[in-house]
Amino acid sequence: MIGRLKGTLIHKQPPWLVIDVHGVGYELEAPMSTFYDLPDVGREVSLFTHYAQKEDSVSLYGFLSEAERRLFRDVQKVSGIGAKIALAVLSGVSVDEFARLVQTSDVTALTRIPGIGKKTAERMVVELRDRAADLAGGVTAPQPGQRLDPLSEAIIALQQLGYKPAEAERMAKKVAAEGDSPESIIRKALQQALR
Repeated sequence: MIGRLKGTLIHKQPPWLVIDVHGVGYELEAPMSTFYDLPDVGREVSLFTHYAQKEDSVSLYGFLSEAERRLFRDVQKVSGIGAKIALAVLSGVSVDEFARLVQTSDVTALTRIPGIGKKTAERMVVELRDRAADLAGGVTAPQPGQRLDPLSEAIIALQQLGYKPAEAERMAKKVAAEGDSPESIIRKALQQALR
């Protein structure tokens, strides 16, 4: 199967992108988490892929990181969830944030992801809780009373201001510097967003 593609990005319009690999244009569907970090059209890109074949169609999905692809595959193991909802999960939250929501059984936050109702969110928590630490690359959820690092605090604050989790994470990581306080990261992220 096709596990990875490296070539020239020739088209991108969410959720679709086309990569030219030695004259063959591969059309892929990708989550917004991947779109946020794609290079400009005409530049080289390398994506992890997931190949899916059904009775009446063949689909190829692209991801910038192995962790995203793993989450995409694991979410579909939950009964009643297909590729569409798995892409919505990755478009709505980062891999680490999803793992944290599952570990803390935050059904309410999971239902804010488009296409996920309360019953589906509860199934995700039950069926993925044991794998949540692996999804996040071994990152565990903070314990009550435990202080988060400045970047994580800034990301949470940006979400509370109304930014989607993946967007909040992208904004904060773009401006964060060593030694910044959460307030400094938030201020810089908001200033950058207004430009």
